Amino acid sequence: MPPILILTGFEPFRGERINPSWEIARSLDGDVIAGMQIKSVRVPVGCAKAARRITGAIVRYRPRAVIGLGEAGGRPAISLERIAINLADERGALARIGDPGMTTVVRGGPDAYFSRLPLSRIIRELDRKDIPASVSLTAGAYACNALMYAALHNLRRRPTVPVGFIHLPYEARQAGRHRSLPSMPLATMEMAVRIAIGVTAKSVR
Repeated sequence: MPPILILTGFEPFRGERINPSWEIARSLDGDVIAGMQIKSVRVPVGCAKAARRITGAIVRYRPRAVIGLGEAGGRPAISLERIAINLADERGALARIGDPGMTTVVRGGPDAYFSRLPLSRIIRELDRKDIPASVSLTAGAYACNALMYAALHNLRRRPTVPVGFIHLPYEARQAGRHRSLPSMPLATMEMAVRIAIGVTAKSVR
């Protein structure tokens, strides 16, 4: 059996009918890309919920790589996250440190973890396909960041396992509710994720 790559996607939230992260993860479930079999995991929205779900998936599937996907409405390009911080804002808003609702993802954990994905190589391949993409400094402080941080923390003793997170723009079907914000066709985003998986899988050989 091929080694497993866990690919996560979030459920729809904030009134949306779809979440492109789960639409893509679901469509790739079971595929084998560059020698790795995709196991897609649907994640509830919320810092603690997301951290628990990815922790359980890692224990269950013992993956050779982990890539999280999430929606970042308003961004014009695929965003590869560089850093996950040990900070969780369960309200999903920009809060000040010390505000109610602000806590840590893992009590006693380090302040931050860096992505283990081959970011520059992924960006280079996406550029070759003319897919807009960039590296983002942090994944924020909500559920996406919590998932990335929890995955890196749980795999801290397996440093050769690539772990990281990719934010996606709104999908074109969501543009009706967000007419002033950029969007991207689902097929383009799926191609980008396939490329990211392929580059990541080849990096562990």
